[in-house]
Amino acid sequence: MATNDSVVLKLEDVHKQYESVNRDPVPVLRGISLTVQRSDSLAIVGPSGSGKSTLLNILGSLDSPTSGSIQLNGQELANLSEPELATIRNQKIGFIFQSHHLLPQCSVLENVLVPTLAATSRAPANAAEHAKQLLERVSLGHRLTHRPSQLSGGECQRVAVVRALINQPSLILADEPTGALDHSTAKSLGDLLVELNRDDQVTLIVVTHSAELAAKMGTTRQLLDGQFVFNAN
Repeated sequence: MATNDSVVLKLEDVHKQYESVNRDPVPVLRGISLTVQRSDSLAIVGPSGSGKSTLLNILGSLDSPTSGSIQLNGQELANLSEPELATIRNQKIGFIFQSHHLLPQCSVLENVLVPTLAATSRAPANAAEHAKQLLERVSLGHRLTHRPSQLSGGECQRVAVVRALINQPSLILADEPTGALDHSTAKSLGDLLVELNRDDQVTLIVVTHSAELAAKMGTTRQLLDGQFVFNAN
């Protein structure tokens, strides 16, 4: 039986709807319940428009549900102010998107260090050393001073992965992280995410259309019309 300390994320009966002028509210999520344990890896799959990205945004506190409960590390997110949620997003959650969102004017090392600027738990020198170690781990130790325009798409995504890890979050959320990559590069990035999940015990939730990436995760849940329909594995 898992202890409460082992539960990273817990959703209970989460609904999300958007108001529409002169129309009934548009439901997007319909009663989502989900428990994710520490070091789990989960793929969320489903057709376009099924609510995957909305769910991921709610998991990352970028959006709030219309109703229902969301707890991260036992803390109810609905009870937190926006500044408190911003701290949670910075320190407890790492985000990886389909587009890497690197700052073009900054070097690889500077891009990785951006999330540490708002953190107080790590001295700047320690943060830089940690960033260099992570970049070395993903075979980018020789690219520290390069700008994003000097990198391949796969290298930019690896920088984005390291940036997501830099504050040692308990949860990584990835939205179509391999969607803009060719097959070989996508496979390498998927393998990297699996390795980090296994070796660093970081909890990983991936929204993806890629059956190959989903198959690498420990569990797959399918969304259809805003509801989970079955466990794919």
